[in-house]
Amino acid sequence: MQLFHDVANHIECQPLNDWRAKNRPVVGYTCSQVPAEIFYAAGILPMRLRGIETDGMDIGDAYYGPFICSFPKCLLQLAGKGAFKFVDGVVITPGCDAMRRLDECWRKAGEDYQGIIPDFFYYFDVPHKAEGHGMEWFVEEIEYLIAEIEDHFSVEITDAKLREAIAEYNKGRRLLDEIEAIRSAEGGTVSGTDMFAATIAGTVMPRALYNAQLEQWLKSLKEQPPAENARKRIMLIGSITDDVDLFRLIEFGTDAVVVSENLCFGVRSEGRPVDEAGNPIGALAEHYLGESACPRMYGRHKQRLAVLQEKIEQSKIDGVIMQNIRFCDLHGAENALFEKALEAQGIPCLRLEREYGPMIDKGRLKLRINAFLERLGRRRQYARSN
Repeated sequence: MQLFHDVANHIECQPLNDWRAKNRPVVGYTCSQVPAEIFYAAGILPMRLRGIETDGMDIGDAYYGPFICSFPKCLLQLAGKGAFKFVDGVVITPGCDAMRRLDECWRKAGEDYQGIIPDFFYYFDVPHKAEGHGMEWFVEEIEYLIAEIEDHFSVEITDAKLREAIAEYNKGRRLLDEIEAIRSAEGGTVSGTDMFAATIAGTVMPRALYNAQLEQWLKSLKEQPPAENARKRIMLIGSITDDVDLFRLIEFGTDAVVVSENLCFGVRSEGRPVDEAGNPIGALAEHYLGESACPRMYGRHKQRLAVLQEKIEQSKIDGVIMQNIRFCDLHGAENALFEKALEAQGIPCLRLEREYGPMIDKGRLKLRINAFLERLGRRRQYARSN
């Protein structure tokens, strides 16, 4: 478990350095809709780009401006400072308009900050719908990406290699599913902080090593006695976050535990296992686009709400914390709709707007979270007395 936290709290980490020490390439990517198996099948380590360890915003503000989500600005800031110079390639997707602009802003910044653009710098387009031509388009995008990787890195990505990579990633998905079941059950012994660190680590570590660490953790969890059920059971949803400190803020020093979440860097990004029997490219397309629960996908709000409601019921959630990064239109708007629907069903909700990056507004967030937990406590007392 300690290795997961070490990886989750730093951009560069030991597993990554060990991989690079063997002269193996690393490619950074920006979105959970990029099929990581493609890179792994080519002998390349896929690494999800993160904005942690940012200590300023002069470069991000210069190319983006002030009124925009701070996550892509932090990525650009780190790129401009040379924090990603160790990667052999970068793949950028239009997760939202701010992330789409990262492609052009990074390229523009490369004119002023030499050496920050790797030789392989690729824009991977992702449709906003999975139906009909949207899926056909995405399959073509995957095929184009494979062709570019093969050409640039002088590798061959065969169907057999893709199936091997899919099987390796599926093993991790099944292990995470078992751990998630322990976490969400009454008497669960998994904290939200540990679970989130583990899922973040999965976006960086070589998959075989990651799976081995998950197996060890799962074995130790099965040997632990059930925990007490007195803690308030929280679900955390909303904008992209890769900062374990947000979970610590909710759990540490409180009587709350995050037993479920719906976040881009969380368990949601792993999803169900990819089909290993059919055409591997079609299977990857169906998994990464067809099953996407991201609010960037058109016409799926009711589906996303139903997923939340199912998780709330299964995990016996006491309250939902909905956070969004300032200027994040997708999650800001959808959180408002979720709050209205869930509160109408008697499920307490707390909406938080925050900045991405160092927890500069930690005090304000902690105050609001504590007040929300007090509300849940009074609700419990009222339920017991009636």
